[in-house]
Amino acid sequence: MSEQPKRYRIVHFDQIAGVPCPCGTARRALADVPEFPGTIHRTEIATDAKPHYHQRLTETYYILQCQEDAQMELDGDRVPVSPGTCIFIPPGVVHRAVGKMTVLIVVFPKFDPADEVVVEPGA
Repeated sequence: MSEQPKRYRIVHFDQIAGVPCPCGTARRALADVPEFPGTIHRTEIATDAKPHYHQRLTETYYILQCQEDAQMELDGDRVPVSPGTCIFIPPGVVHRAVGKMTVLIVVFPKFDPADEVVVEPGA
């Protein structure tokens, strides 16, 4: 008798290759699971991430760890963050992290790099 395929997935972010992104380095999970309508990223954010927005993607940031004076910049507003902070970022909101941090990002629908628009300073 053959074993039934598992209906669940377990992901170890340390086993996923990191890819460069405007924030630093992202490890993106569950993109290959058709039953899951989004992706989940663990992102190591560099000291000064590039401001960017998404045309159709919604992101939710959950701060896992960060330096004491870390902030998120959201449509020009600077908001202090600490571990445990959760931020909802709908399409069109220009955002970036200020300071080093590790975040869990839940993205709906599935992440598409073509949807990401980097905003040049002074634009």
